Amino acid sequence: MPTLRKSAKDRKAEIVETAIRLAGEQGPDRVTTQALADAIGISQAAIFRHFPTKAEIWLAVGKSITGPIVQLENYAATPDPFTLLQDLMERHLRQIALNPAIPAILFSRELHAENDALRRHFESVMAARLASLARMIDQAQQTGQLKAAIASADLAALLLASIQGLAMRWSLENRSFDLTAEGGRLIRVLLIGFWSGPDGAPGARSDQ
Repeated sequence: MPTLRKSAKDRKAEIVETAIRLAGEQGPDRVTTQALADAIGISQAAIFRHFPTKAEIWLAVGKSITGPIVQLENYAATPDPFTLLQDLMERHLRQIALNPAIPAILFSRELHAENDALRRHFESVMAARLASLARMIDQAQQTGQLKAAIASADLAALLLASIQGLAMRWSLENRSFDLTAEGGRLIRVLLIGFWSGPDGAPGARSDQ
């Protein structure tokens, strides 16, 4: 039986998925188009038929790995924005844990020196995440759960920087700890410092 050829859409998705896997295993700076071709079992020329440049491969990778993070912005208003904020942070950490290539790519030469389109994409995603966190923090301040003395945008930036630092530590320590559990605990410690609700500190989480 002859082998069925994959559609262009499926082949492009395979190239992106393979690039993500190799970036997580080896680091993005070591992922060449020849390495991609070898891993998939196709020619290097076939790679370039689907992505004319290596930069376009990485832009597609960037959009793929940030897609689930962007989807986390879809939340409904809640009377308990503090808990929702914690949950959102933990889901963000979980997405990073599921995609080890994320911290590797965020701190790669590909992103910072060689691919303006990829850098602009990440900047756009991070700006949207900051705005979303700031809105959620505003809600928590309005309900009296978080102190209103600190600007919501500043606290949002602190939370995002904490996640990025945790992701980099996790990557540098060879993923030797549970990023979601450790990160969730530390994010909670950080948020408790800004708590202004009853009894001086939030109650225990329902899942703990």
